[in-house]
Amino acid sequence: MFLPRHGKGHVLSPSDINYRANIDVLKRAGVTDLISLSACGSFREDLPPGTFVLVDQFVDRTHKRESSFFGKGCVAHVSMAASGVAAAVACIWRRLPGPRASPPCRAARYVCMEGPQFSSLAESLTYKAQGYSVIGMTNMPEAKLAREAEICYASVAMVTDFDCWHPDHDAVTVQDIIRVLNSNAEKAKGLVARLARDFPRQHEPCPIGSDRALDTGADHSAGSARSAIIEEARRGGRAGVAVVKVDGKHFRSIWL
Repeated sequence: MFLPRHGKGHVLSPSDINYRANIDVLKRAGVTDLISLSACGSFREDLPPGTFVLVDQFVDRTHKRESSFFGKGCVAHVSMAASGVAAAVACIWRRLPGPRASPPCRAARYVCMEGPQFSSLAESLTYKAQGYSVIGMTNMPEAKLAREAEICYASVAMVTDFDCWHPDHDAVTVQDIIRVLNSNAEKAKGLVARLARDFPRQHEPCPIGSDRALDTGADHSAGSARSAIIEEARRGGRAGVAVVKVDGKHFRSIWL
């Protein structure tokens, strides 16, 4: 499956994307593993423009976006600790044929800003001092929603610029970003084609939210509740709130 998050013709700004609708339709289509491709700025000298980065951790600094499927009487907690997909992507990357950039950086920290403006110098220096690796505008709340939907998520971020912290580089411009993106296009196409062909059906599992996966105010086994909810959703094949009976009690959960 392929879904252009900004719409055909790139008509939606990062703040206007309906991230919940995107994840919802991917879940309905049967997607189990989601690879995100996106542009980003770099806060590290060793991640220059043209570098590909496999994001390991996300920090959300957005404030205008719906960031959860839950709420209004249906509460759930999911783990954002890690993903099992990045290792599979890195393995496939190493098998890409022909000349390419060095293997993508692992264990990168991605901070997501609201946009659509780029960072001010003060913001850029602050993010760099806080230890973030790259900055972008689209991976949040996308990554959060994917975890709520129990879709394993990994981001392949393409560095287009040094944000505006670097003393030897000018301020970020759209023209510069497009130029670097175009130069990376063939590498990105090759990665996507190889992922579609070689992505493992089985890989290291993603965490499912620990024993706080469901919080409905009742004393129950989270594992058995989760299994029953998934089974009910598969049988019903419908969206909305599924009410399921576990150990003689009723619990509610969202099925996408």
